[in-house]
Amino acid sequence: MQIAERMSLLGTETAFEVLAECKRLEAEGRNMVSFCIGEPDFDTPKYIRKAAKAALDNGFTHYGPSAGLPDARKRFAQYITETRGVEYASDEIVITPGAKPIIFFGLLATVNPGDEVIYPNPGFPIYESMISFIGAKPVPAALLEKKGFNFDVYKLKSLVTEKTKMIIINSPHNPCGGVIPKEDLEEIAKLAVEKNIWVMSDEVYSRIQYDGKFESITQFPGMKERTILIEGHSKTYAMTGWRLGYGAMNKDLAAHIARLMTNSNSCTATFTQMAGTEAYNGPQKDTERMVRKFKKRRNLIVEGLNSIPGFKCLKPKGAFYVFPNVTEACKTAGFKDSKQLQQFLLYRANVAVLARTCFGRKNDGEAEEYIRLSYATSEEKITEGISRMKAALENRIMIDEFMKSGK
Repeated sequence: MQIAERMSLLGTETAFEVLAECKRLEAEGRNMVSFCIGEPDFDTPKYIRKAAKAALDNGFTHYGPSAGLPDARKRFAQYITETRGVEYASDEIVITPGAKPIIFFGLLATVNPGDEVIYPNPGFPIYESMISFIGAKPVPAALLEKKGFNFDVYKLKSLVTEKTKMIIINSPHNPCGGVIPKEDLEEIAKLAVEKNIWVMSDEVYSRIQYDGKFESITQFPGMKERTILIEGHSKTYAMTGWRLGYGAMNKDLAAHIARLMTNSNSCTATFTQMAGTEAYNGPQKDTERMVRKFKKRRNLIVEGLNSIPGFKCLKPKGAFYVFPNVTEACKTAGFKDSKQLQQFLLYRANVAVLARTCFGRKNDGEAEEYIRLSYATSEEKITEGISRMKAALENRIMIDEFMKSGK
């Protein structure tokens, strides 16, 4: 079987691979605690489900425009205007099946082979995957623990060359939970304007921020026209399976993105767009309750992780992930890296986590080890998972047996 060479450039989202292995172990009879997948464990609010059912009954089962239903685009534009304080019109919105297509289409429409794209590392693995796939050069910008897992803005500036076409930012951030300070966003904006660079701003966790006001880079002079803002309903409204996302961008670029939609998906399911519109129109109490629970879980998991010898965990400011430093734990146990720790916890403690390298290759000079845990799960499971990890890492016999067998 012959496969196109370009497929070798395509990465993956490791969380789904670890989840599949976790499910396999469960099928064998193991009782697993999974922290690997970034999916709210809440059901989609009833008023949104009701709107979808009504849309189906009212005939929203046919094709719609590639860029999205006119009323949905209008409401989504209003939402971005209301939450970012920057005026958007309906022709500056493109609705897609999930937020990932905006990453792919945004890169395809603006970046040529050989161009350079700066992206956060560690970061959502699809950024690097898509940059490589389109023939561009991925340029990692290190997120530093000492800066709350944010860029050193001056180091970021040094990465810009004459070939730099785009900078990708993500705030609140996956996998670290960091939030880019307003003053740093302003510096990135000035850099983008000065160098005539696109910015792709992944803001899908905008409503899941625990401290302070959410800030978007679009607020700064010259940024609306050069920013591809990514939003979606998956995290905010627990609608992961609905596949509903969108991009906000200047209308000329939106026309190109819509053409990519025509050539790939035709359109986003119309009844899901109606549900997504009602998500914004209806009561927000379910989302607010969900975020309050995430905050409580954040505090619980941070406290628990910091009680494990060799773990050091910062308190994230947004999203629903923690990214503890496990360097000392790896050294004490004799693990060569966090990947081996991930395997040990999966097969010996029955706990699924993700290693640092699931979110990009290590940066130059990076010596520390990290794991990511999603706390989009119950308090009971968080407590049980912490207990299992702690007990396993204190069990020298179990560690030695694992080191001999590899599982």
